[in-house]
Amino acid sequence: MTDAPPTITPEFQLGWNAALQAARSWHESQAKKTLVQARRSRFPKNLEREAEVHQRSAELIVLLSPDDV
Repeated sequence: MTDAPPTITPEFQLGWNAALQAARSWHESQAKKTLVQARRSRFPKNLEREAEVHQRSAELIVLLSPDDV
């Protein structure tokens, strides 16, 4: 018996898109929050790098498809 890939229904795709948008929004808000912290910090480089990771994650997350998981 082989496992056939699941069919992607319109409802699933709608939920998938909503989940990706929520994750992207979260990463964008974390990047903004971390940049504010970096401005107030005596050692901002680590926080700036963390913000870059969140920003890059927000950009890349929309490239995910259900087949990637």
